[in-house]
Amino acid sequence: MIELAPYRKLEKAFLAGLYSPASSAWEIEQSMDELGGLVRAAGARVVGSEVQKRSRPGAGHFFGQGKVSDLAAKAHAAEADTLVVDQDLMPAQVRNLEAAMGIKVIDRTEVILDIFAARARTREAKLQVELAQYQYLLPRLTRMWVHLSRTGGGIGTRGPGETQLETDRRTVRGRIAALKGRLRSVERHRHLVRERRRDLFRVSLVGYTNAGKTTLMNGLTKSSLPVADQPFMTLDPTTRRLHLGDGVNALLTDTVGFVDRLPHHLVAAFHSTLEEVAQADLLLVVVDAATMDMERRLGVVTATLEEIGAAHVDRIVVLNKIDRLAEGAEALVSLHGPGAAAVSALTREGLLHLVQLMRARTSRSADAAKASASVRATS
Repeated sequence: MIELAPYRKLEKAFLAGLYSPASSAWEIEQSMDELGGLVRAAGARVVGSEVQKRSRPGAGHFFGQGKVSDLAAKAHAAEADTLVVDQDLMPAQVRNLEAAMGIKVIDRTEVILDIFAARARTREAKLQVELAQYQYLLPRLTRMWVHLSRTGGGIGTRGPGETQLETDRRTVRGRIAALKGRLRSVERHRHLVRERRRDLFRVSLVGYTNAGKTTLMNGLTKSSLPVADQPFMTLDPTTRRLHLGDGVNALLTDTVGFVDRLPHHLVAAFHSTLEEVAQADLLLVVVDAATMDMERRLGVVTATLEEIGAAHVDRIVVLNKIDRLAEGAEALVSLHGPGAAAVSALTREGLLHLVQLMRARTSRSADAAKASASVRATS
């Protein structure tokens, strides 16, 4: 797997963001706080931050010229190694900012890719992350100072008059094609596994990263999967048998968490993994009920489900972490309808009610299947 922007130990990061004049102070604070959490998860230390309100990004340096000078002064005063921008940057903007500031410049997408690379454990996850990295890298080769190593050098690898950049592009495109081929093989295996499980009711845990999905899975299935208060701890689908009572069983699958502006390269690369969600019979949409921007995060999850083709799947909204609420859990449940459930995965409060809701959905699914079979038999 390639390393796009490896973090040195205790790398010091200065954060910067550009927002519309219509953005509220609260919205900006939430976005920058989330970026800080991502940077810390990637292994760096945040040493400062600065924002600018502007109607549109500058074509050359993204920020205005005056703000670039201000950023450079503040980043150097904080002894920052890296400027991390909360939005996606064009390759030319990165080059111009690095030249103006004299330090490395990366964007939000690159931070998320770095976290995924650090978290990948299985062969499939490593292939998926590497594919996303190369797809992100391809249009940005012109700013790379170190050329990619070529294991297949020799006759035929360099055309007449071909530049080093063109050679690198050819190498990256070849690697992307090879990774897609290997992932297709993995996807075929995953499809066979899904077919063998088709007779069981399938439930997928989805939600904003760090909403407590894995803790909830442990509580429901009496598992001991590792959990941590960090984003994207789960990349690979993990499936456990879930007992719903009276001999009724289901399969519960934990999946990768979502985040605002999840890089499209990752969504595409994790296609086979996210198919687990689209083909589930029921989704448990887990949301951190104690966070102030709960509704925004729930909106991000809803939009991501639409993007991956899972908008049609039946769902239960699970309002997690109610142990952190002084009051108001009942009001949240009523706001999200009678199908919502308020729980604390940590203390296990409300889990019995959630199991009862899932059991009711299995009955509804079975009745629908019988009705469909009856229609087919009479047609």
